[in-house]
Amino acid sequence: MGLARTWSVALVGVEGHLVQVEAHAASGLPAFILVGLPDASLSEARERVRAAVTSCGLPWDARRRTVNLSPASLPKAGSAFDLAIAVACLGADGLPDAGRAGRAVHLGELGLDGRVHPVRGVLPAVAAAVAAGRPDVVVPAGNLAEARLVPGARVRGVQHLTELAREYGADVSVPVPEPLPVPAPPAARTPPDLAEVIGQDEARFALEVAAAGGHHLLMVGPPGAGKTMLAARLPGLLPDLEDADALEVTAIHSVAGTFDAGGGLLRRPPFEDPHHTATAQAIVGGGSGVPRPGAASRAHRGVLLLDEAPEFARRVLDSLRQPLEHGEIVVHRARGAARYPARFQLVLAANPCPCGKATGKGLACTCTPLERRRYLARLSGPLLDRVDLQIDVPAVTRASAALGSEGESSRVVSARVAAARAAQHRRLAGTPWQSNAEVPGAWLRAPEQGLGTRPRAVLERALDSGTLSLRGMDRVLKIAWTLADLSERPHPDLDDVGAAMSLRIRGGTGA
Repeated sequence: MGLARTWSVALVGVEGHLVQVEAHAASGLPAFILVGLPDASLSEARERVRAAVTSCGLPWDARRRTVNLSPASLPKAGSAFDLAIAVACLGADGLPDAGRAGRAVHLGELGLDGRVHPVRGVLPAVAAAVAAGRPDVVVPAGNLAEARLVPGARVRGVQHLTELAREYGADVSVPVPEPLPVPAPPAARTPPDLAEVIGQDEARFALEVAAAGGHHLLMVGPPGAGKTMLAARLPGLLPDLEDADALEVTAIHSVAGTFDAGGGLLRRPPFEDPHHTATAQAIVGGGSGVPRPGAASRAHRGVLLLDEAPEFARRVLDSLRQPLEHGEIVVHRARGAARYPARFQLVLAANPCPCGKATGKGLACTCTPLERRRYLARLSGPLLDRVDLQIDVPAVTRASAALGSEGESSRVVSARVAAARAAQHRRLAGTPWQSNAEVPGAWLRAPEQGLGTRPRAVLERALDSGTLSLRGMDRVLKIAWTLADLSERPHPDLDDVGAAMSLRIRGGTGA
């Protein structure tokens, strides 16, 4: 009878939980039993591990083996437990240095020939192991660069199970494995420049304000006005991510399988633009078993663009209300709940009607008044109430194109955005917020923040008249602070409040 232990990590969302892998080998009817709430892919590890061990020439006697994944009440999924299960089983069979193997954390999927394949989520898994006091981690060689991004980790990369078995004292020769096919990393894309947008000075200014304060943005205008072009240029105006944010964003993309470790941590804000046929699970995350992050989480600390927003299902749009308010998504399933960070900037682009021609006098529009109302009514009031900036983007004319033919480049605008963000960081130092858009209204309305009497009176009159709701008043105040930061003023003045109201209220109505 033999008993051996080692360690692995279970991921729930982007949070890692240390799992002890126990293997027990005893005489009796030959069997391989895996317990501890494994999912289907993890249950299949029994066949992968048995084939990999025998392919490597390691002993696998006809014994009754039981492998327990503890804590048994924690759901576990995926093939990253294969390597830990194999090491624990070899230890139970008398691997010479089972004690050393029991101190390390093992991550990796096994092929039938013993090769160790890369897996998703290595970065948050290694971070969880280090945080739990287990800095010695064995990962697939294909994940080595990603694992080394975690400070304090002592990482070893292996290509084949025999490498690890020999290191732990097994008498086995190490074959020269054929290299695994490595997908080519995506080509680096040059961010589009704001100077390419013709005209649309007001929309360009709204985009700058959105970047400076982290505000959500709604743009309504006819096809060809430049809404999508403007939205695609917003990430290029945002500053690089700080270390903590970069690690968090990289962990999300590691779990999602969209991270290439060759370039290190993800320092640029991500950009996601799902098609309007996307489901709620594709946007907020989900799937069978353990949920996967959706586009909203992959856009964390970046931009989520919903182009042709009224074409998205109403259920999909309303599912964004929670992350817009709280900055995270909680996906509940029967076997547990997964939390994903989702503090993104939402950009909604919409036509004014189904045909897109209801601008100006609307003489070319073929839609009925009822169709027009129903079209934009797909964007619910509670959703729009959470969108700070709401602007109309008119069609580009020859006159407006000439006036805006020499627009500023993204480099020039991003410098002003960086200066405004720096002012916010100084003002918000010691608080949990990073930008004006995250600050609660009660904090901004407090007398000690220095809002003048006249600007406050204007907001209160708009509240009393019903032009603004209380939440809308807070949104206007956030925009006013961003305008003050862009103008390098210590407090918003009357002009900032007036400009903020014009950026908040489309066509004379708003909330």
